[in-house]
Amino acid sequence: MRWRRNTLPAVLAATLSVLPSGRRNGYSHGGPTAVTEDSLSGAGGTAPAPDRPEPPSTSRPGEQGAHTAAGRPDTGSDRGEPRQRLRAWAELLRVSALFSVPGDALAGAAAVGRRPGRGTALAIGASLCLYEAGMALNDWADRDEDAVDRPHRPIPSGRISPAAALGAAGVLTAAGLALAARAGRPALTVATGLAATVWAYDLHLKHTKAGPAAMAAARSLDLLLGATATATGVRAPGGTSAPDNVAAAAHRGLPACLPALPAALVLGSHTYGVTAVSRHETQGGSTGTPLAVLATTTALAAAVLRESWGRAPGRPGTTRAEAHAGPVARQLDTGPLGKVTDPVRLLAITLTGAYLRTAGPPLLHAALNPSPPLTQRAVGGGIRAMIPLQAALAARAGAPVTALAVMGLVPLARSLARKVSLT
Repeated sequence: MRWRRNTLPAVLAATLSVLPSGRRNGYSHGGPTAVTEDSLSGAGGTAPAPDRPEPPSTSRPGEQGAHTAAGRPDTGSDRGEPRQRLRAWAELLRVSALFSVPGDALAGAAAVGRRPGRGTALAIGASLCLYEAGMALNDWADRDEDAVDRPHRPIPSGRISPAAALGAAGVLTAAGLALAARAGRPALTVATGLAATVWAYDLHLKHTKAGPAAMAAARSLDLLLGATATATGVRAPGGTSAPDNVAAAAHRGLPACLPALPAALVLGSHTYGVTAVSRHETQGGSTGTPLAVLATTTALAAAVLRESWGRAPGRPGTTRAEAHAGPVARQLDTGPLGKVTDPVRLLAITLTGAYLRTAGPPLLHAALNPSPPLTQRAVGGGIRAMIPLQAALAARAGAPVTALAVMGLVPLARSLARKVSLT
């Protein structure tokens, strides 16, 4: 018995000494890893490189290679391929940012004093298509730059080909213009300008000083698209224009969206700031830009809470004079903050506070420590802050139901942002 106690450790040590070096450390923290070569970092370790995420596993739970423990091929890898491809497209199109788009059209509809209708739905569909076209085109245009700064993106990592991304951008642009055309010629005119701005930004302007201004113009045009499609796209079931004064604006063309210009300028100004910060998200190092954008954010919040912009908030078929004679409009016009006892005004103040709370702290953190991660958080916060800003603009126009509907997108956006990055 004593001989067995002494010889058993020696036998085990001798056995381990003849095993290949890759197998010696094949178990970590009590679980098998079967690491025989470093295919992740390429630097002699088993952890993924910091600039390249670990490739998703294509094995079944409990399997760590192309074969199972019994030596059979792993047939589960093909089953996971469609899911991986879908995730790659979700990353390319940044689907988590999609929820910041419908509020543009809804705020535009509120700005012209209309309830959302068929024209608004068409404008939302067109906006979503053009937004995603811009996302695909952005990654196609930046594929060489991303290969250095962000090699994990779908195109440089090889998960999506450049030709597929460019083709998707073209198809989505055509779909967006087709939907806008269904809302009427004025809406198609605005959508064409929006599509041209998106393509010009992605292909050239983003690398110039005009980049933030181009992106701001795109967001403003998106809001004006919703206003135009809502005001001019109202049709009766028989195909003729609906008999009210707002639908009659279709005969006047683009001037129908003029009441939405102040809201469009506010949203465009916010977009300008977010784009200016995003130009430093991969390298960091900018303190002045986040501080300037934080000051702009505060000024925009004050502008939303200022006296009336001269719009005609209210219900369908209401003239401007009748709307200004209504109780909501009178209360909105009483001083810079109006009557805080008015429920609509209270809602506007609350939503404006939510806008500041979402955009402000990440900008301050990025100013205090202008590192790439904190700068990216500031950009993400600015994108998420568009939703409460759109809701505040709708409430400011006297459309509380629309404002609450826009804010209902926040939980969905937050949930999806945990799975797919905004930037």
